[in-house]
Amino acid sequence: MGKGKRAHTISIPSIPSISLTTPKSSSDHSFSVSPSAFLQKHSSSASTTTTSNTNNSTSNLKQQWSPPSKARRYDDLEHKLEVAPLYVLVSTYLNYFVLILFGHLRDIMGKFFKPHAYSHLKMNQLLERVSYDFNRTFRLTGKVTENLNFASYNYLGFAQSTGPCADAVEQSTLANGIASPSPRAEAGSTLLHAELERQVARFVGKPDAMVVSMGFATNSTTIPALVSKGCLIISDEMNHSSIVFGARLSGAAVRVFKHNNMDDLKDLLREVISQGQPRTHRPWKKILVIVEGLYSMEGTVVNLPEIVQLKKEFKFYLYVDEAHSIGALGENGGGVCDFFGVDPANIDILMGTFTKSFGAAGGYIAADKAVIDHLRIHNHGYIYAEPMSVPVAQQVMTSMKIICGEDGTDDGRLRIKRLAENSLHFTARLRALGFIVYGDHGSPVVPLLLFNPAKIPAFSRELLKRGIAVCVVGYPATPIITSRARFCLSASHTKEDIDRAVETISEVGDLLMLKVSQEAK
Repeated sequence: MGKGKRAHTISIPSIPSISLTTPKSSSDHSFSVSPSAFLQKHSSSASTTTTSNTNNSTSNLKQQWSPPSKARRYDDLEHKLEVAPLYVLVSTYLNYFVLILFGHLRDIMGKFFKPHAYSHLKMNQLLERVSYDFNRTFRLTGKVTENLNFASYNYLGFAQSTGPCADAVEQSTLANGIASPSPRAEAGSTLLHAELERQVARFVGKPDAMVVSMGFATNSTTIPALVSKGCLIISDEMNHSSIVFGARLSGAAVRVFKHNNMDDLKDLLREVISQGQPRTHRPWKKILVIVEGLYSMEGTVVNLPEIVQLKKEFKFYLYVDEAHSIGALGENGGGVCDFFGVDPANIDILMGTFTKSFGAAGGYIAADKAVIDHLRIHNHGYIYAEPMSVPVAQQVMTSMKIICGEDGTDDGRLRIKRLAENSLHFTARLRALGFIVYGDHGSPVVPLLLFNPAKIPAFSRELLKRGIAVCVVGYPATPIITSRARFCLSASHTKEDIDRAVETISEVGDLLMLKVSQEAK
């Protein structure tokens, strides 16, 4: 079944209190607070000063960070990926074969007999909403319909035009303007940016943080600033394209392990450490393992406790992308560290975005102060790009304060709880109806398998007719036989919204014969 068929049986011991030591040899890749171990361009004298300051900051943050009331194990929330019936897989392959064959045949014949019909491919046209000529041109109809939104990332419901966030953004814009017309490294940094970075560092439990105005660029510009030729990146096969892009730009060697499979990661680590660099077999300068906290296409949560155990054993650096997990997972919305009860000090680099749970834009990198200082002079997103605008920065700050409860209410905690309840209720009902649904328990991203290519647009259109907006995804964004609809749950959804959506999805599922799960029978 390709990438879609994976069964991971992972046994995780109780999560102990983990304390990492400093590197003892050139093959020891554990993170050291001293910048000389991770950022080799710093002088030894600067390293001593920075180490002392960072240790003090780290000790202060350890006092602020406290684990959740109940530690979780990955076994408690993992959902085994169900294998689809054979006839569904065969028919999916046949559908794609016919679709590709006729598509190529139409293009070949059309370019000879109707060349004018392909002239639009040479022009830049704006894609509108409705097409009357088979997608050659698009037009707005002017019609506005009300739909239940399951297609966009708004996990905690902060993407609102009214409320405390909107009011704070309005006041901040009147006081500070719209944006700074200069990069952060020159004259673009403001007091608002500095305050936001301190707040982010405190929220995720790291000594320092840096914000970037674009979420994709947060990964694609940070990774090349951390590793280069002679270093090794070990990446999960389902990592986001921004991570893939950044890894390619870095010039480092890249190895991939099976999605969330700790046995495969362990075998790969043994291989690369024992063999060293190709041809020369010298030890790698740095080994950086990159994973995501919550995988947006699969709905799976990273097995962070087991990765931390491997980090302790193999001494590599760990980079966790929390674009989808920050704010959405954990009792306090602190992401996967909060979710599993893992001390953030055990993660070298914490990355996240403000586009999902905070209703804003941009991203952040949180790490020790030496690492952040290094990134501020080597990260292109900080040196050359435009800074985060005032309205966006204020939106992030206000929503983060609500999540932390610093606004004097429990609104943030209620949103987190409501999101978890909505996710569990929605997923359980879909599985009970006979749909094949991916994703671990508690994930706010719920992928529902559609399989056949013809059912991808049909499912979206049928739901849209019934007032529900959903995102559908197919090959090559997914494996060829696991095309899916991706439902994004939100704290703004009520139980009535969820129940109405499930009934509508069930109706469309019967129409398109999507209830092929054998577990529900």
